[in-house]
Amino acid sequence: MSRDLDDSSEYVLDDIDRGILYELQQDARNTTAQEIADAVDVSPSTVRNRIANLEDNDIIEGYHPKINYERAGFALRVLFVGTAPPKNRDSLAKACLKVAGVVDVREMLTSRRNLYIEAVATSTSDLTAITQELIDLDIEILSSEIISSQYSQPFGELEF
Repeated sequence: MSRDLDDSSEYVLDDIDRGILYELQQDARNTTAQEIADAVDVSPSTVRNRIANLEDNDIIEGYHPKINYERAGFALRVLFVGTAPPKNRDSLAKACLKVAGVVDVREMLTSRRNLYIEAVATSTSDLTAITQELIDLDIEILSSEIISSQYSQPFGELEF
């Protein structure tokens, strides 16, 4: 049974989909289809088919490594909080990703403090250059904070 839907319909997750997503959130790189199948009580081929379906329906948008930038030689990780004009926020958020050192941009649904930009650098001069490039894009930088740690966990509502 195919669960693909056209663009006008919303893909609805069932318990198996939620369980698969939960398991992938824990460690997508090192979790096998067999391990996921055991956790959600289906066959490995069902897991592979469901994952393909979740990817095709843009629920799974990618698999990204969690990098320890400091251990990789990039000692400075900074969160810039900025404001972009609301009418240009989307295009400016995408433009930020073209700035060397910027690794993540989040748009907020507010009129101020509507962009959170994470950048990685090796020196304060790198950070100064990144800051200037962001300002040149017409982003008002309201604050910049050094990130010391980041923690995450799987979304509990997906647990099987």
